[in-house]
Amino acid sequence: MKLNELTITELRTLLDNREVSAQDVLRDVQGRIDEVEEQVKAYVTVTRDEALTMAKQADETLAAQKGSLLTGIPIAVKDNMCTKGIRTTCSSKILANFIPPYESTVTAKLLDQKYVLTGKTNLDEFAMGSSTENSGFHTSRNPWNLQCVPGGSSGGSAAAVAANECIAALGSDTGGSIRQPAALCGVVGLKPTYGLVSRYGLVAFASSLDQIGPITKNVRDAALLLNLIAGHDPLDSTSAPVDVPDYAPYLGKEIKGLKVGIPKEYFIDGMHPEIDQSVRDAIRQLESLGAVPVEVSLPHTGYAVATYYILATSEASSNLGRYDGVRYGHRAKSKDLIDMYMQSRSEGFGPEVKRRIMLGTYALSAGYYDAYYKKGQQVRTLIKQDFEKAFEQCDVIATPTSPSPAFGIGEKATDPLQMYLSDIFTISVNLAGVPAISLPCGFTGDNLPIGLQIIGKSFDEATVLQAAYAFEQSTSWHTRRASL
Repeated sequence: MKLNELTITELRTLLDNREVSAQDVLRDVQGRIDEVEEQVKAYVTVTRDEALTMAKQADETLAAQKGSLLTGIPIAVKDNMCTKGIRTTCSSKILANFIPPYESTVTAKLLDQKYVLTGKTNLDEFAMGSSTENSGFHTSRNPWNLQCVPGGSSGGSAAAVAANECIAALGSDTGGSIRQPAALCGVVGLKPTYGLVSRYGLVAFASSLDQIGPITKNVRDAALLLNLIAGHDPLDSTSAPVDVPDYAPYLGKEIKGLKVGIPKEYFIDGMHPEIDQSVRDAIRQLESLGAVPVEVSLPHTGYAVATYYILATSEASSNLGRYDGVRYGHRAKSKDLIDMYMQSRSEGFGPEVKRRIMLGTYALSAGYYDAYYKKGQQVRTLIKQDFEKAFEQCDVIATPTSPSPAFGIGEKATDPLQMYLSDIFTISVNLAGVPAISLPCGFTGDNLPIGLQIIGKSFDEATVLQAAYAFEQSTSWHTRRASL
């Protein structure tokens, strides 16, 4: 087996025992990028030279026996997290040549660990999308079927992990953008509780919903990465001042007696039948491990998509107002100030970003604010209360991650509503601010991955990881790899 096919945990042992070097690991990862990246298109920027320098430094650290958990581990970062001196584009032409003068908190924490940055991964422009087809540069492809999307908006990160073009990756999740592509690419994706991981240096889409999290090959690696990026950050005013436990001891704990909520609203007509069957089989597997299924109700689920696309677009309209062609980013050639503003934004933003800016601006406009934005906030409160009531009856909630497996490139590109419905099972989690993980639980007859979503109480990632690890270790779905 090649080194790029291993997990963080497996490589940690080899590196610490000096059986391989960080440069050996990077050589295999970069070899894989050379081999398949032209097909997968997971990256916007491959940091070949920077990675080699980082790998050499990691080897020096290891030789001095001062290594940490991520020392020498090649990790990809979604291209909406600022990396000092390295291009950060958000897959948008308006930021095509933007080089940040500072480091995001999460990548600074990885730098402290002496990780190796393989590159910045592709996404839907400004994280607005469910397929990476909205990227301003190119569409990433699903390693399981190159004619299918990898999901979005963290499609590049999920595809890179699934194709073994990195060992793990960071993504961001505003309405399902870590979990949905993880499900479609057959890997593990974790969205932490809002406020657990700093958003400082994450280019904002919808500030009350965005959250950074890991995309990995298994649950243990997700827990390990979360341990390292979580924690209070004074640079982020929304960062929660909570103690972060060590999640590792929860992996391997039995789940006998754990109450697993099954929401009837998440098993709906129109869902792909093989997904319905696989998720129900997964729930039965949890039951065989001692978990107790409990029927729960999340009655306002039907309003989640509409609520999300009012609130998220409103926040996007506000956040993207800063791209005016003056301070940074693309600037149109014009001698007239107002015309320069208009042309810069017209040339720099893609159609989906423009659509969401207009939706959000309308929802916030005079005469419509109360009818749309205010009402959306009220329904958001109801959705949050649904989860609070459900968690009075159970410890975690199990659902499908996506209503369909990976769909064909171009299949939903002309129908925004159908694309928006791709996140119907993930959006509520962001509105409520609670944690959730997606992990493989089966495959369709066409050999496309299916994801199980496990949702937890606020700041109870430990129980989510405990349940996910128990399921993962009792099945073999996570061991299957895409063959390109």
